[in-house]
Order: sequence, then C-alpha cells, then structure tokens
Amino acid sequence: MDLSSARWRKSTRSNSSGGECVEVADNLAGVVAVRDSKDPSGPVLAFDPTAWQSFLGLAKRH
Repeated sequence: MDLSSARWRKSTRSNSSGGECVEVADNLAGVVAVRDSKDPSGPVLAFDPTAWQSFLGLAKRH
C-alpha cells in the first residue's frame, strides 16, 4: 500500500503525555490507515472506509 500521500492526524482521544497515541490517515482513496504515532515507521492497519465509519459509530456509543 502506498502511504506516501497520507496526511496523518492524531486522534483527539490520544493521551496528551505521549502514550497511547493513534494516528489516522483518511485522505487516501478507498482506505483509512491507522498507526501508532510512537512508531510511525511501524505497521499500519488498513480499513475500508465504510467499516471505519461503522467502527467510529460504535465506539462513540460506548
């Protein structure tokens, strides 16, 4: 997967002290990428945009 044009943003729910940080790139065609901001060159999870929106909807309810 080509992530060279990914615009990463840190989750507003991330810990402000530098721990438990998640970054999301939702500007890519057909995929939402998620990574650990403490390890930006590490693994990336890729989600279908519809699945990502479903996840967010469920997470906001809990």
